[in-house]
Amino acid sequence: MTAQACTERFGIRLDKQYFNFGSAHFLIFANGEREELHGHNYRATLEIDGPLDAGHVVADFLVVKPLFKAECDALDHRTLLPTRNPGLRITTEGSSVHACFGTDHYVIPVRDVCLLDIENTSSELLARLLCERFLAACALRLPDLAMRRVLVSVEESPGQSAIYERTFTV
Repeated sequence: MTAQACTERFGIRLDKQYFNFGSAHFLIFANGEREELHGHNYRATLEIDGPLDAGHVVADFLVVKPLFKAECDALDHRTLLPTRNPGLRITTEGSSVHACFGTDHYVIPVRDVCLLDIENTSSELLARLLCERFLAACALRLPDLAMRRVLVSVEESPGQSAIYERTFTV
């Protein structure tokens, strides 16, 4: 057998049942229509690639898991509203959030709403949001974690997932 060039990849994959969130949402389509308000029992997964540290691990599961779970928990039992969608007008008045789309007007208690800095509440954008929030938490708690790639998936029903992946140059 001749010598061949190869590369190595180390990573961790976290697919825990408790990386979940039950949330209500509606998509706003490109044609200006929206779907009905409905909910999903979302489930998220996380993958991280990177070099092995001095302890020969990419990252300590015991530290990473609660960081990602906290980001999932922040979306749990909430109505998710995208603040950057031009078709949706959102205001807060006292203890209520008012969301208007065309002639539809929703009034929801503030404590039951999660206002998200995204354009739409698609699973793809929820995956990106979870990834960005997780990376921000890592910057504070794990500043020495040298990630090369991070991938977050959001499953809105069994067998139906969206993914967001970010790679970092070394």
